[in-house]
Amino acid sequence: MILSRYERMIAKRYLLPGKGEGIIAVVAGFSLGGVMLGVAALVIVMSVMNGFRAELFDKIVGLNGHAVIQGYGGRLPDWQAILRRAEATPGVTQATPLIEQPLMASYSGRVEAVLARGMRGADILGNPVIRNKVVAGSLATITPGSGNVAIGARLAESLGATVGGQISLISPDGQTTPFGTVPRIVSYTVAAIFEVGVYDYDKAFVIMPMQDAQTLLMMGESVGMIELQTIDADQVGEILAPLAATVGGQAVVQDWRQMNATIFEALAVERVVMFVVLSIIILVAAFNILSSLIMLVRAKTRDIAILRTMGASRRGTLKIFLTVGLTIGALGTVAGLILGFVALYFRQGVVNGVQYMSGQNLWDPSIRFLTELPSKTDPFEVFAIVCMAMILCFLFTLYPAFKAANTDPVQVLRYE
Repeated sequence: MILSRYERMIAKRYLLPGKGEGIIAVVAGFSLGGVMLGVAALVIVMSVMNGFRAELFDKIVGLNGHAVIQGYGGRLPDWQAILRRAEATPGVTQATPLIEQPLMASYSGRVEAVLARGMRGADILGNPVIRNKVVAGSLATITPGSGNVAIGARLAESLGATVGGQISLISPDGQTTPFGTVPRIVSYTVAAIFEVGVYDYDKAFVIMPMQDAQTLLMMGESVGMIELQTIDADQVGEILAPLAATVGGQAVVQDWRQMNATIFEALAVERVVMFVVLSIIILVAAFNILSSLIMLVRAKTRDIAILRTMGASRRGTLKIFLTVGLTIGALGTVAGLILGFVALYFRQGVVNGVQYMSGQNLWDPSIRFLTELPSKTDPFEVFAIVCMAMILCFLFTLYPAFKAANTDPVQVLRYE
């Protein structure tokens, strides 16, 4: 929309109302502020929701893979053959044998429920989710027969455990006696403490060599499952369909969507609901732009009539008021983007400040699942938010602009 010189001059004057028109400026300011807050709220909320999904996906999949081959009864006796078959499946990038078993852990009289995970030594050191999150000790000492394990940071806090301390794992599958089954209790040395950032994992996991886990659980040479990584997590079902058919009699294949369906479905629904609800803020701001322009048209009716008598066209008048409305919307949108990105940059500081002032723990990791407020901005979503804001501002500018363009100078100036 190209404006002539006089159209630009008049649009500029109408954007900065003169003396006695302060109420128009106030309403226009509220309109700009409403667009700014609406855009900022959408950018912040959608980025945080995307951050939640990305963080949960990276950490859950990093520890549990894109899918697992779970043996019936928790055991895979012929796991080597299944492992070779999985590695040969097109689209599978990695297959890792695992043992996972819920147990009890004891340390200095304290007892907690844990999830013992047996892994091969190379897999422990090669897993970036664990390797890059060690806060104390070293994973290099966790070797078969060493009696060393790694535990989560929250579990270490609950038990009061430190690196070098002795932790006892209690398995209900023990020796059978005439008086019943005696639980099997084996002590291990805490060699490392890790914090992956997912509270449920940091509170429960005990990582140990696979051979030690097989001995503790009396599994012989069996494993519990095989963890799979694929080239595309979103296509994991199609990639693993041939493998699922071949292992159907020995095990079941579950992908990350089936194992974590409740969490990710809830996040998807919440993202849509939050987008719709927060879009109402921009809609209200667009109504404010409508009302401010209607007031401006009524206040400038005589000026518009004079411009028309001097040769201004209906098209030129229409462009002037469209420019005024779209300028308010554009300025509000740009300000909203700046405010949103600044708030996202300082998001954790804001949360900590509110917690400090209110005295309340607003980000309890045992409730929120993650230990920090995540954020991931999607450029496509930001573009969609900007387009939505500008389209709404344009639509709500049309009526007052057409009203101004259709002003009849004869009727207005008849009694002047």
